[in-house]
Amino acid sequence: MEEYDIYTLPNGIRVVHKQVTHTKIAHCGFTLDIGSRDEKPHQQGIAHFWEHMAFKGTKKRKSFHILNRLEAVGGELNAFTTKEKISFHASVLDNHYEKAFELLTDITFDSIFPEKQIERERNVILEEMAMYYDSPEDSIQDEFDAIVFENHSLGFNILGTTESVRSFHRDDFKKFIAENLNTSRVIFSSIGNIPFSKIKKLADKYLAPIPTYTSQRQREPFLHFTPQQITKTRAVTQAQCALGRTSYPINHSNRLPFYMLVNILGGPGMNSRLNLALREKHGFVYSVEASYSPFLETGLMAIYFGTEPKQLQKSLSLISKELKLLRDKKMGTLQFHTAKEQLMGQLAMSEESNLNFMLMMAKSLLDTERIESLPEIFSQIRTITAEQLQDLANEMLNENEWSKLLYLPEED
Repeated sequence: MEEYDIYTLPNGIRVVHKQVTHTKIAHCGFTLDIGSRDEKPHQQGIAHFWEHMAFKGTKKRKSFHILNRLEAVGGELNAFTTKEKISFHASVLDNHYEKAFELLTDITFDSIFPEKQIERERNVILEEMAMYYDSPEDSIQDEFDAIVFENHSLGFNILGTTESVRSFHRDDFKKFIAENLNTSRVIFSSIGNIPFSKIKKLADKYLAPIPTYTSQRQREPFLHFTPQQITKTRAVTQAQCALGRTSYPINHSNRLPFYMLVNILGGPGMNSRLNLALREKHGFVYSVEASYSPFLETGLMAIYFGTEPKQLQKSLSLISKELKLLRDKKMGTLQFHTAKEQLMGQLAMSEESNLNFMLMMAKSLLDTERIESLPEIFSQIRTITAEQLQDLANEMLNENEWSKLLYLPEED
């Protein structure tokens, strides 16, 4: 028996729903296969700006009525933009589910982008950009993307540039949506104690009238990674470091084994190798993380940390040592078994959040045309071998083939 049900409307929009009986809260939302990578150079930041503007007025609602519609009944309305997706979603008591369904449909497909609201929100986004720039641990990640994905839209800052954000008007949003919206690449995902029969009725009521949109957009693949070493001075007290490279795409057979390898190296667990080496043993960092983000045709593997400038080279040497250890030495049986159990536990805890699961269903359907169950993923994890991880380490974890970006404090 499937854990979820799918319904496809004539306009191509797909509805995926999982009924759970142990909650009074329902989560639902639209995920669109549109993100910052779909922007042209002069459009940088428009997807994220659209996400903001969806709350600022539709054909039948002003901004206040949008914001108050669910908040007044204790619900939450939210949105986010990534490099390949935009999501508008809500969480409500299940007796207010239809309110959320209708409101989300309204803001996703009927925003009118009032010029006065564009001017107001422009300033909000410029402040958001300034906040990120003033946070070097955030801004280094954005700048590192631009270095790894040089001259490609995957390297665009999701927030855009000051110049581009200042330039947008109503017609720019309408043009961007017309260029990119394809209703067969839109998912409405939902989770809550609501029968699927009711979800289908609501979909027929609110989604069926939406016209069919068929964008001819083709995403430009990123093909050539060139390692670069860049050092910049900034008004910081810590040295900040980002290092990494391109990696496997979403549908690659090495995606899950590589995710496991990166998790062992610098995942969220306090027992990750980098955390033990840099923080627990030497006290060089407050936090160090390794991450892996797969995209349509490529991916990004990166390590981020901040430390006192005098400890920077020692920290980099410790990272090199851990990378070399993963390349040269196959993991022992007990250590390898523990790493698998840890990863499965982390994935299970992530799925315990119904909101996370609702968003994951939509992303998985758009990216892979299926939703893998936890037992399926666990089965794949159990088949991973220590030899496999060592081979991946030798292929991917050679920092001589990586890019590196350093922020160093300005001289007094």
